[in-house]
Amino acid sequence: MPEALAAALATPGLVWIIATTVAAGAVYGFAGFGAALIFMPVATAFVPAQLAISSMALIALSSMVTVVPRAWRKADKGVVLTMVGVALCTIPLGVAVLRVADPDMLRWAVIALAAATLAALLSGWRRTGEDTVPARLAVAGASGFCGGAVGLNGPILVLFQLSGRMRVETMRANTIVFLSVTGLAVLPAMMLLGLFDAAALALGLLLAVPYGAGTLLGRALFDPARERLYRSVAYAVIGAAIVLGLPLWS
Repeated sequence: MPEALAAALATPGLVWIIATTVAAGAVYGFAGFGAALIFMPVATAFVPAQLAISSMALIALSSMVTVVPRAWRKADKGVVLTMVGVALCTIPLGVAVLRVADPDMLRWAVIALAAATLAALLSGWRRTGEDTVPARLAVAGASGFCGGAVGLNGPILVLFQLSGRMRVETMRANTIVFLSVTGLAVLPAMMLLGLFDAAALALGLLLAVPYGAGTLLGRALFDPARERLYRSVAYAVIGAAIVLGLPLWS
């Protein structure tokens, strides 16, 4: 472990990765999502995708302490637990695909879906009626798969929720609980498939503190009464992540 920690401290671009981790935590604490969207494009510029994904999964541990307890009190628990259960079934499938598929092709697919839905939302489109159980289950399954395959379990879920009529405070709480639990759940699947090692453990632990500090900052900035600001920040984060996540930059 000391050797792995020394290697983590010598990670190329570590200063940039830490700065990005703080920013990712702040956005997550405020919006309830966006950490992986911000972290992954920068981290994968310096370290292999598998190391970035496993490290991101590990730093989700700090979210369980800093933002999940408060979010759990405001979340729709029945909905969240059902969606988490479905996602847990599809995460291993995504991790299995990570081992064999072209990661750039997967990223193109996620980005194309996110961009198309974001464009619809910006045009003023909203889903009518209440969310159906099949729709929630499909979104949860797709989110879990994408989390395991490319480390992005948020875009599909968040865009689905932003297109609905749910109150911002409940939407944010549901998202925080879902993404924190499913993000952490990527770890066992990666361990079983041999994709998690001492290097990922050391880097994840190193980044957990700055990430946790960022989430506390973001949580303090959130105001449930300012829905327009929340949606504007959410759209901006997704848009920036789409651009930064393009495989063209790799």
